[in-house]
Amino acid sequence: MRMSTKAQYAVRALVSLNLTSDGRPVSIKEISQIEKISLHYLEQLFVKLRRGGIVNSVRGPGGGYVLARSAADISMDQVIETVEEALMPLSCMDADGSCNCEAECTTQSVWHGLGMQIRSFLASVSLEDLTNDGRRQLACRVANI
Repeated sequence: MRMSTKAQYAVRALVSLNLTSDGRPVSIKEISQIEKISLHYLEQLFVKLRRGGIVNSVRGPGGGYVLARSAADISMDQVIETVEEALMPLSCMDADGSCNCEAECTTQSVWHGLGMQIRSFLASVSLEDLTNDGRRQLACRVANI
């Protein structure tokens, strides 16, 4: 199973936003330059993140994006579900783990269990956790220069 670039880029962009904001709005252009992600692609992701209640937009000079709530209250499963579809490992499974071919599928329980493990793990990781990891990585890089 692979996560799409939507999920990867959304998580990276949010960590970057949280690392650089210091309470101020951060422009998508700034995040694009830091993360080396296409500005156009980030614009599409941030529309979804705003609609999903993950970020708020601030208009005008010095505008950009801020987190809609504390980083500790934003879990990775919420982010991924906001920019993607369900976190289930098979395309035939719905977000709740139900399957339209359940009667014929003898292996459905293993896929349902895997989906629940993935969801549980991602729900246990907050944006604050990833931001703290990012701060430690940056400090190590600076120390090694």
